[in-house]
Amino acid sequence: MKIGIDLGGSHIAIGVVDNKGKIVEKVQKRIMKAEKANIKKTIEEYIFEKVKLFISEYKISEVGIAIPGTVKNGVVIKSVNLGLKNYKISERLQTEIDIPIKIRNDAKCAAIAENKYGTLKSFNRNVFLTLGTGIGGAVIIDNKLLDTGDLPGCEFGHIIIEKNGKECNCGKRGCWEKYASMKAFKDNLRKALNLDEKTSGKELLDIIRKNNPNNEKYSKINKIIDEYIEYLSIGISNLVNIFEPEAIGIGGSFVFYEEVFLEKLKRRILKGNLLFNDRKEIIIQTAILNNDAGIIGATL
Repeated sequence: MKIGIDLGGSHIAIGVVDNKGKIVEKVQKRIMKAEKANIKKTIEEYIFEKVKLFISEYKISEVGIAIPGTVKNGVVIKSVNLGLKNYKISERLQTEIDIPIKIRNDAKCAAIAENKYGTLKSFNRNVFLTLGTGIGGAVIIDNKLLDTGDLPGCEFGHIIIEKNGKECNCGKRGCWEKYASMKAFKDNLRKALNLDEKTSGKELLDIIRKNNPNNEKYSKINKIIDEYIEYLSIGISNLVNIFEPEAIGIGGSFVFYEEVFLEKLKRRILKGNLLFNDRKEIIIQTAILNNDAGIIGATL
């Protein structure tokens, strides 16, 4: 068995994965704003504690880590949503974990898992997106990741969609993920409804489900949803125009909001005069492996 770690901008999830890609046991935690002040300590303490526990209970051969940002030779060159730069994470973890550790970009991990076990396994030419704290991405052609050389590439979240727009953690302005990540959506909804950061994604989804014309917050909620769909459709249509994929897979916390977004998103892309080549349909499917794709892909 192997341990997969999905290290996101706002969470850490750690799971034991068998040789069939099934998660046997999983633990996770949210990373709060206060913990980001010493993010390396937060990451290392949680991983040390849980990985050691799993090693004591299971026969583990390897640890795989999925992490947002640019990764090379066991080093996080840059992870803007975690505030990490030149972080030798493998070297740090190896001081207390005496089994092989490998790391890879989180979106690539999720794409590999969904291509092998999940929503993309029936298609040959795919684009995969992770919508969470930021937006990650991958392109898979004939069961292989698009080769971008020494650096992972496919940083779709940093496509510019608004000239002189909102400042991104990467230092640029107008990046797609500042408008179409799930974090952007949730933050906008919390702000519109005067809720604090402790209001979870599940609680926000419950609020949306209860939304109806008799609700005084009805128009505010719908406005936030419509704006989000607009920005998300712009970015996805750009990717369709470039890669002409057979299918688009979407993972991350977006999967929990499929009922809210997916059909509206498809209609907006097909009927919004956004595509260069006419299409009668567009296949957009949420990750079957849900938010576990990063954990599973980290072990592949």
